[in-house]
Amino acid sequence: MLLHLPIWSQKVRLTLEEKGIDYTSHHVNPLTGKNMDAFFFSMNPSAKVPVFQNGSHIIYDTIEIIQYIERIAEKVSSGGNNLNLSSREVIGWMHKIQEWDAMYFTLFHVPEKYRLCVSKFLRRVIIARMAESPDLASAYHCKLRQAYDTDDKLKNAEVLRRSENHLVRLLDEVELKLGETSYLSGEEFSLADVMLIPVLARIELLNLEDEYINSRPNIADYWVLVKQRPSYKKVIGKYFDGWRRRKTLLKTWCFIRVRSMLRKY
Repeated sequence: MLLHLPIWSQKVRLTLEEKGIDYTSHHVNPLTGKNMDAFFFSMNPSAKVPVFQNGSHIIYDTIEIIQYIERIAEKVSSGGNNLNLSSREVIGWMHKIQEWDAMYFTLFHVPEKYRLCVSKFLRRVIIARMAESPDLASAYHCKLRQAYDTDDKLKNAEVLRRSENHLVRLLDEVELKLGETSYLSGEEFSLADVMLIPVLARIELLNLEDEYINSRPNIADYWVLVKQRPSYKKVIGKYFDGWRRRKTLLKTWCFIRVRSMLRKY
């Protein structure tokens, strides 16, 4: 079972689609505070998504989930013998891409009125859950402190500058690599590309593609290429291409506004 939300689970879901692994999908929307519900929070006090559960085996780290899925797929295809897992280069790219934290970059580019409204709603959700589950109060209190800390950091332009610089360095390195090969680790699509696609999708969602994608011709050509893959269309295009992005985001925004007006957290 995968506990996730489309915008937060793209790397894992792309892997599942590319590897042809069936899974049960359960939506947990952090923007509406569903990751703070006791059933999820007691299992994963970090409250981060996605979470992958296979029987009693539960994994929270994105790269660990992807590598676990890869091992399952390789065992199925090889009958459990002669596993051909990702190369050292692919794994290196996976970690390099994952090191860039998209959270602050994303929040800085969200209009302030929306960001503050969601932040206020989520803090009230945490306080409400703390009252409902006193046995988890200390863990909820940590999340509340983190929420306030995030708000403080978003007042610091230096935080945005560091995030932007990190992204630029990463994309410049990707641009050089794609000048030599069709995909990030050679002429075949790999898990390195699975990690990169959601980064580019996030940039496009924020309407920053001219600055970060189209200004780099190799990445621009690559982006056109990978958007043709069935996995992209199912995992990302279905929710965020064209008018669909408005529908996806508006649904969440309406939920938050209605719950805030009714004071139902």
